Amino acid sequence: MTRVDVHKVREAEVAALAWLSAHRGDFALGDDALTADGQVDLTWKPLGELAQTCASVREHTAPDDPLHACVSDLLGFAWQQTGRGELFLRLQELEPFATYPLEVYSVFAGAGLRHDGYEAAAATVARTRGWRQTEQEPTRRLGLLKAEGRSGIHRPERAQQALRRTWLGGLPEPWTFERSAGYALTHVVFHLTDWGRTPEGLPPDLADYLADWLPPWLDTCLDARMWDLGCELLVVAASLPRPPDSAMFQDAWTRIARAQHETGALLVDGPDPGEDDAAAAEPDFLHCYHSTLMAAFAAALTVERLTGGVDDDRAPYAGDMHGQGVPG
Repeated sequence: MTRVDVHKVREAEVAALAWLSAHRGDFALGDDALTADGQVDLTWKPLGELAQTCASVREHTAPDDPLHACVSDLLGFAWQQTGRGELFLRLQELEPFATYPLEVYSVFAGAGLRHDGYEAAAATVARTRGWRQTEQEPTRRLGLLKAEGRSGIHRPERAQQALRRTWLGGLPEPWTFERSAGYALTHVVFHLTDWGRTPEGLPPDLADYLADWLPPWLDTCLDARMWDLGCELLVVAASLPRPPDSAMFQDAWTRIARAQHETGALLVDGPDPGEDDAAAAEPDFLHCYHSTLMAAFAAALTVERLTGGVDDDRAPYAGDMHGQGVPG
């Protein structure tokens, strides 16, 4: 069996987190975060994804690891950007039936950072028929139900019902896999396993299905230089009750490391930095922040899964951590 070079995977994680630390200011909320015409995908979405990744990496990283302090600091930064939760309450007043504030807030709540006033307001809205009947795609619905649970909101709708209406939950013909289905299935697995914390949360039929078909799907994505989706699929691979053969991890991480820019950034898709002059330049924030987050998360989960949580050959973290710890 091929042995994965865990040290190389760790180096990819270190580089990605160094880039994220250096670009933390790009995740900051601007004045438009609370305006009616604000672009959520350019404000709350990046900040929420930073928080989710850092909370997840922290969960899968030993407390004495320098990277644990790094992601804790970035998570604390994200929490401070929300006014320690106060901005969620203001969003609730502006858009009472928007679901994205609760979805982002739940990331912090899951990490132990809570705002009692917002949770009370969100629970009031969640009791309305208007909230319960919000029309969403099944994968988003599943995520919202999980977000409600993390935020202390519990209602009769069962996640199992939403799951079986998703693309993955229907066990589709494997040849129908394409980009949108790939992103949908990865998020189904993220929700079911609580972002890799509980592999046993994946139903046996889905785990068996993914064990068979995830390796060729991943290979196809990497052949197409779809680095962002490739990293999400690697998170799924490391979240399965029985991870795929180590040869798959070795091949995937060799290709991702080659695609990673020397600064640690990773493009969503595109050529390797060494292939042309355009690819050699540091990528624009919006074209690499999410894939860089996913690279860090996938690497952390891969290292933990392949080493049993003990990595004796840890690459040092040389980034500026701007202090340590998460403000309460």
